Amino acid sequence: MSFPEEEMPKPEDPASSEEEQPKPAEPTSSEETPSEEVFFPEEPILPEDFTPLGGTGRLPRARRRRAHRTLVPPGADERAAVLDSLARRAFPSFEFFLFALLGGVVLGAAYLLDSPALLLLGILLAPLLTPWVGMALAIQTGAWRFFFLTLGGVLVAGLLVFLTGALAGLAGKLWLPLPLSQATFHSHLWWPDLFLVVLGAVLLTISFVRSEQKPVLPSIMLAYGLFLPLSASGVGLGIGTASIWPNGALVSLVHLALATLAGIITLAALRFKPERTSGSILPFFIGLLCVATLVYFTGLTKLIRNEIIATRQTAPTPTVVVVRPTATRTASSTPTSTYTLTPSNTPQPTATAQPTPAYAVILASSGGGALVRSIPGAGTTVAVLINGTLLQVLPEIQSVDSKNWVHVRWNNVDGWVLSTVLAATTATPPAPTLTLTPTP
Repeated sequence: MSFPEEEMPKPEDPASSEEEQPKPAEPTSSEETPSEEVFFPEEPILPEDFTPLGGTGRLPRARRRRAHRTLVPPGADERAAVLDSLARRAFPSFEFFLFALLGGVVLGAAYLLDSPALLLLGILLAPLLTPWVGMALAIQTGAWRFFFLTLGGVLVAGLLVFLTGALAGLAGKLWLPLPLSQATFHSHLWWPDLFLVVLGAVLLTISFVRSEQKPVLPSIMLAYGLFLPLSASGVGLGIGTASIWPNGALVSLVHLALATLAGIITLAALRFKPERTSGSILPFFIGLLCVATLVYFTGLTKLIRNEIIATRQTAPTPTVVVVRPTATRTASSTPTSTYTLTPSNTPQPTATAQPTPAYAVILASSGGGALVRSIPGAGTTVAVLINGTLLQVLPEIQSVDSKNWVHVRWNNVDGWVLSTVLAATTATPPAPTLTLTPTP
């Protein structure tokens, strides 16, 4: 049986099947096939969690330092993201006010008990002062609304500390008299405290901005300068001590102004600045206000004025000299009658000459006042007198460790002060009287 030729199936040729299968492309020279062009993006694609300081470990040392210095990104979006993150961390929370209340209670009890250990515990319980950093950040960037929010949080925390101290002072009236030496000490300006406030403000600002961790130690340093004198002021107001209540509040205000000025300068060094030119009004105004507060309340104006007056005078520094006057009697005669002393058996009042009381004023060159102690060179503090306080100088003078201590009296309180803090003044002494019997 035969089939047509065109219908017969053709056997498959293995060679032809191999030709029909696709073969891998063989490499050819560049002259035969043109090379394909490769396009690179103009800007690298960064991950979403990219930060200006992240991923700099593989850079050279010089570029790594430059990247760390450029804290605020140049782009508007990245800059806004960084500022938004810092603002959320700095906003005052409920815990901030709660710890301010607890710290104020412990500080008030510490002043009543005159206990440094409780003062340390109260500072450790103080809140983390991140709202203060937010306030400084708002000032430097010109954010008025955020400035008032953070300023209100700082003021409310300070008010809680002050009120708890005032309540402790009211309770302390039940145990009068109290020494209050710690409250007296912290209601005065001291150079070490000013240095501690500046150092704490700078470290707190840098730590908060450069790290996500909580800067506890710098916050404690700053709380020491802000809350201790403020609580002492409240205790002085509640207990009725006039020398502690206003001084402590002014010391806390001076520390706040100094810390804010240091924080603004630190943020400016970290290249934080207002986005618009009109935003420069806020840092300029607050900075000027801080400088004026420091100059006025630290006594720099009085110190400059006293130095000018001292240069115009050639007299040495006034010292306290106690003069004991002697009573003198001058005989006088009149043409009408003559008065003589007649002896009698009955005792007659005799004329006694009283020494003229000497007075002096407190004029300390530093600290704004002086401490009155119970014994010369040591003992407890019986009073704290500010400059300009008038007191009576008693005759006793003692020398302890090459320093002269003068016995003084103020408001029926006797004590001893250094002679270098006194300036002599004049007072009109009472004139002695004589009783004479006329001869008939």
